[in-house]
Amino acid sequence: MKFLSLLFIELKKIRRSKILLILIIPVIIMWIPSIVNASMNFDVHDIPITPENNFFIQGFMGMTWFMIPATLVIATVLLTQTEQSQNGILKMLSLPVSTIRLCLAKFIVLVLLTILQMLFCIITYYASAIIASQLQDYNFVLNPLFVCTNVLTLYLAAIPMAAVFWMLSVLVKTPIFSVGLGLASIVPSVLIINTKLWFAYPMSYPFYLLMIQYGKAATGIYSSQIDWFPWFPVSILITILALILSCIRFGTLKKR
Repeated sequence: MKFLSLLFIELKKIRRSKILLILIIPVIIMWIPSIVNASMNFDVHDIPITPENNFFIQGFMGMTWFMIPATLVIATVLLTQTEQSQNGILKMLSLPVSTIRLCLAKFIVLVLLTILQMLFCIITYYASAIIASQLQDYNFVLNPLFVCTNVLTLYLAAIPMAAVFWMLSVLVKTPIFSVGLGLASIVPSVLIINTKLWFAYPMSYPFYLLMIQYGKAATGIYSSQIDWFPWFPVSILITILALILSCIRFGTLKKR
């Protein structure tokens, strides 16, 4: 079976699932406080940052630290659970299907779901910024190129983390343990970005990039330079290793 055919099959499987709601609802929840507390963006305690930039960064802070990782954790588990009902995974593996292709197709679906959440996050940001602008009589709306570029980089940085979470969902059979491990790994990311080994911890990548943007918007508060080395090669290596382990585990399923 061709890879694209597998991908379309996997996309059809999630149409009736609750994964889309899990991706969308947290985005709405995270931006409601930004609207309600929009006036606080004017009180920056002598930090050299404009209210509109502060609105953007504060709004995405909760997303990058917790909501993006948490929705990835839950989405990976739900993707694996769609195969558990009525022995769906055994039926798929009984077909002349490459386990490697099947595993990678599921991961691509996870990436596509993340892209969908990114697009909805951009839409929700602009809706929130427009509402806040009307309430505070101040323009909180930033340039679309600036917003789209920064949000895109945040979600691209989440791909290695998605690979790790996908690996956990494949390796750990019990969903509650897989979710527990994933959620527990999110907590220390804020602390780890302040260490020299932050680049080895994929769960901290999106938050690290947001803090870089914070440093650009508020000079002198945080570093405004991205340490591409060794981050870039290490992130690629982590992604590849996580996917290799996931594919190997899928291979063992076919032998049972």
